[in-house]
Amino acid sequence: MPGTLVAGVDSSTQSTTVVLRRIIDGRIVGEARAPHPPTTPPRSEQDPESWWNALTDGLIQLRSQLDQVAAISVGGQGHGLVLLNEDNIPLRPAKLWNDTEPAPDAERLRGLLSPAAWAERTGSVPGPALTVSKLAWTERCCPGLVAQAAQLMLPADYIVYRLTGKRVTERGGCSGTGYFNPFSNQWDLELAHLAAPAVRFDQLPSIIESTSAAAEITQPQLRQLHGAVVGAGTGDNMAAALGLGIEGGDIVISLGTSGTVYTVTPLGVKDASGAINGYADATGRFMPMVTTLNAAKVTDCFRRLLGVRTDEFDALALEPRRADQAPVLIPYLDGERTPDLPDATGRLLYLRSDSTRAEIARAAVEGVLCGLLEGLDLLAKQGIRLDGRLILTGGAARSRAFRQILSDLTGKAVWIAQIPEAAAAGAAVQAAAALSGEDISKIARRWAPELKVSAEPEVTFPREAVRESYRIAIESQFGRH
Repeated sequence: MPGTLVAGVDSSTQSTTVVLRRIIDGRIVGEARAPHPPTTPPRSEQDPESWWNALTDGLIQLRSQLDQVAAISVGGQGHGLVLLNEDNIPLRPAKLWNDTEPAPDAERLRGLLSPAAWAERTGSVPGPALTVSKLAWTERCCPGLVAQAAQLMLPADYIVYRLTGKRVTERGGCSGTGYFNPFSNQWDLELAHLAAPAVRFDQLPSIIESTSAAAEITQPQLRQLHGAVVGAGTGDNMAAALGLGIEGGDIVISLGTSGTVYTVTPLGVKDASGAINGYADATGRFMPMVTTLNAAKVTDCFRRLLGVRTDEFDALALEPRRADQAPVLIPYLDGERTPDLPDATGRLLYLRSDSTRAEIARAAVEGVLCGLLEGLDLLAKQGIRLDGRLILTGGAARSRAFRQILSDLTGKAVWIAQIPEAAAAGAAVQAAAALSGEDISKIARRWAPELKVSAEPEVTFPREAVRESYRIAIESQFGRH
């Protein structure tokens, strides 16, 4: 019987999620999840084999439906550096996006080429997160290892390679490397050489269209999937945008391990300040994005410190705030990416003897969101169209407190999607495009999930005062950024 399903994979920092969607209408009919090893910056690394093991675990959970799968694709965590030897064995653990050890290497790269030139050629300026900085760290701390590697690739590329034996990538994922030009869709080897002079073209995956098929599955241990088409793969946020079916003007705020705020645009952004990453997306457009290191893990931390469950924490955070100065949290628990403060720590300011648990809970939520809204302001200053829906996604989108306080801080309605995993759902859209050859944007629109308003702003909420208190707190502790 011909396959009636496509599979989408989200290989994130914390876990692998697999969803199955019906080709006829995009309906999700299966979901599985398996964890990845936990990490904590400044050193955040994982063995790439653990991603493969999590994927196979997830597929085993769905084995009763696997023989119906006609295609599969992967959305993977961005920026991670995978180095394989000639036997396809990792030469060392993969450095992840939230590993901040390459901070001095990023600084050196910005000294070798001006930030404006980096932005002009890649859409981004090197910070610790970008792959080029991790490449430079490897060259400095593991001399000779880059030259020894047979392959350099991203996490999504690695999973596609394990599925097919083909070394491919596409513009969405590799626009976060720092040595790929998203405006011409070509590797820029000269930039890679600033990090590691030994890098060769034959170490890099071939660039294919985001909608192309890489190959068919050949792995012996995945016999039920033999013959299934494998899509090109992409970055996790690019996959999530497909899963949400976002249009120009829509704003997406994603709250997972990290926080991101992004939209899609027809033209790329070249921000020499480095605060905005001018990524490509998987539809032929661009995805300007601001990313923070600290999002849902901040409230995870404060729930633990306060000794409360998620629902109890939300209730605390939503208690009415006092009229005068309330505590402000600077949420840089594990350093920060935007602004570029890799060695920073979190700071709780304006505590008083009568401060309450509820105020601490609210400060944690407001601190995370205020940091992301500073990023949204930066996007607005670029003249980017931002008049669409404000969509909240990621694991913390389930939090009543995050939904309501985001609405209060922006004065906008907050929309949430009726799908469990946007990135995995979007990877399935990419799989369907690779299988059928149909325009990926058309599939994304047709399969777009129902969005509903989950919070409306409180008219009397002092949004400007809260945001100004946050800015003053940042400046008092870290100066202007």
